[in-house]
Amino acid sequence: MSQEEEKKKAETSGGEERHIECPPEYIVYDAERGEYVCTLTGEVIEQRAVSQGPEWRAFTPEEREKRSRVGGPLSPMVHDRGLTTVIDWRDRDASGKKLEPKKRLEFLRYRKWQIRSRIQSSIDRNLAQAMNELDRLANQLRLTRPVREEAAIIYRKAVERGLVRGRSIESVVAAAVYVACRLKRVPRTLDEIAAHTKANRKEIARCYRLLIRELQIKVPIADPIDYIPRMGSLLDLSGNTMRRAAEILRIAKEKALTAGKDPAGLAAAAIYIATILEGERRTQKEIASIAGVTEVTVRNRYKELARQLGLEIPE
Repeated sequence: MSQEEEKKKAETSGGEERHIECPPEYIVYDAERGEYVCTLTGEVIEQRAVSQGPEWRAFTPEEREKRSRVGGPLSPMVHDRGLTTVIDWRDRDASGKKLEPKKRLEFLRYRKWQIRSRIQSSIDRNLAQAMNELDRLANQLRLTRPVREEAAIIYRKAVERGLVRGRSIESVVAAAVYVACRLKRVPRTLDEIAAHTKANRKEIARCYRLLIRELQIKVPIADPIDYIPRMGSLLDLSGNTMRRAAEILRIAKEKALTAGKDPAGLAAAAIYIATILEGERRTQKEIASIAGVTEVTVRNRYKELARQLGLEIPE
C-alpha cells in the first residue's frame, strides 16, 4: 500500500491519527453528555469523561460554604500551612443541635488541648509568632496576597537555615517583607516598612543583606517607574499626568541618567515635571512627603532631568 493510500485510510478511519488533526480551539466539552466534541468535524474525541467537580450544586456563597466538605488551600502564611483541624467554637453537633452542658465542658477541654497541640516545637512557636507579625505588617502596608506569600516563604527558608537565631523576629520579618516587595516590584521603601515595626531601620537593613547573601536571592534593581502609579494615586493625579511622568523616566533610563540614584527621588521629580506640563500643579513639598524624600532631593533631580532631557518647563 502506498503512502498516499495509508494517509487517506487514516483520515477516514476515525482512529487516533484523526484526533490529532482536530485543532484544540475547536474541541468543546459537553457537560450533559460528558463528551469532548470537535465542532469542526463533529467527531466525539472522548466520551464518558469523569467530572472533576463536586456532586452537589450551590447557587450562593453561603450555600457553597455549607455544602463543601473540604478545607481551605495550603498556605505558607499559616505556621502549620493550614493542615491541622480546628474544633468549632459554636458547640453544636453534626445536625446543628446545641450540645448539652456536660458535653460543652468536655469539648471546651478538647478545644484547649487541640490549640496547644498545634504548637509543639520551638520552630512552631517561632513561626506562629512570625506569621502573626507578618500579617499585621502586611495589613499596615496594604500588601497583596502574592507579596505576603513570598515573604512567608522567605522567612521559612531563613528559619530552616538558622538565620533567625539571635535576631529579633520583627526585624527578620520586616526584612523578608522588603525582599518580597522588591521581588514582586511593589514600591515600598525601607523607611516605610521600618515605620510600622518595632525594629529600627539599621537592624532591618542588616537582616535584609543577610537574607540576600545566605539565601542567594537575586533582587532586581528598583525601577522608578514602579513608584509612579502609587504616588500618582496618593496625589490624585490624572492618567495623562502619570503617563507623562513614566515617559520622562523611560527616556531618562534610555540615556542612562537614572543609574545610581534613588528611584523614589527620580519618580518624585518626574511627577513634579509632569504636573507642570499637564497643568496639574503640585508643590515640591506635597510630592516629597508622599515619596518619602526631602524637597532638596526633588529639586535637584528635577533640575537634572529638565537640563539633560532638554525640557522647557514654564515657571
